[in-house]
Amino acid sequence: MDIIDLRSDTVTRPSPDMRRAMAAAEVGDMQYDDDPSLNRLQARIAELLGKEAALWLPSGTQANQVALLALTRRGDDVIVAREAHSVWHETGGSGGIAGVQLTEIGDRGVFSVDELRRAIKPRNHDIYPPTTLLEIENTHNRMGGVIFPQAAVLEACALAHQHGLATYLDGARLWNAAVATGTGVAELAAPFDLVMVSMSKGLGAPGGSLLAGPRELIGSAVRYRRMLGGAMRQVGIFAAAADYALDHNLQRLAEDHASAQELGRMLAQSPRIRIDARAIQTNVLVFDLVAGDSGGPSSPALPDAHALVAAARSKGVLLNALSAGRLRALTHLDASPAQCRRAGAILLEILASS
Repeated sequence: MDIIDLRSDTVTRPSPDMRRAMAAAEVGDMQYDDDPSLNRLQARIAELLGKEAALWLPSGTQANQVALLALTRRGDDVIVAREAHSVWHETGGSGGIAGVQLTEIGDRGVFSVDELRRAIKPRNHDIYPPTTLLEIENTHNRMGGVIFPQAAVLEACALAHQHGLATYLDGARLWNAAVATGTGVAELAAPFDLVMVSMSKGLGAPGGSLLAGPRELIGSAVRYRRMLGGAMRQVGIFAAAADYALDHNLQRLAEDHASAQELGRMLAQSPRIRIDARAIQTNVLVFDLVAGDSGGPSSPALPDAHALVAAARSKGVLLNALSAGRLRALTHLDASPAQCRRAGAILLEILASS
């Protein structure tokens, strides 16, 4: 059976050419700063993002936790967009590891400067935890790969800095935002004190995320990386994969966006699916299952997202349920446009027969 895996853009496997680049990588010991391939990658990412320095970490989740440790103190308040990755997909790490409180604001992955202003808690208050950090996720995972408009980013970060807040960009899919908007990653990263980008989401590398920012902040992040077990050794093999990905897989992200939009248009044909195909901006589709039109005894039962996932799996299509009625699918370099169309046809067939 031909498996079409749309669970995430992290499921990609290194191509033969990427594997050859990894095998040929010059390596050393990362903890002694003598892995030449990694050092070159860190310098390259810092330059791409317009920052002084960059630091490699095994995962984006660890990078998010290191950023919180570097930018906040235990008991601080951090403002994030509603349903941010740091709230929903890091098993409580922000509270359990960094010891911070996360305040969610806005809707559909974005928020206004007025919403931010109202959410900021004062320092030295007898009751409130002080707000010390603004975190923005761009693109926003659970809201369907939504891009945070750069004009709104500039306003939000300016207000944050006026109030003495640090700013952090969870840019795991910042590459997608850059390709979709035609805006350089350095411009997207400029308003933030610290920025994270992932090499395994969309770009096809087997692992690794990087934090970029001022040299002093990156220096403190080194300690926290080690504290969380992220100090590895011959990481040059991952760096070589990341370099290959930047050279060969960056601009093709536009193909994934086009596949997501086409898949969204297909799914929108079903009366059992609620999705605004016109709102799909990058490679993430989030859609809801709905009941039949009449709502009467003869109306088909509301399909369950987990049941749909199981039925799709039996026909070779993999995707994830976000809740009992909501699903997510991601397009990527290992899912061709034809495979995405086939996946859409299979989902429509299952729903039509349910």
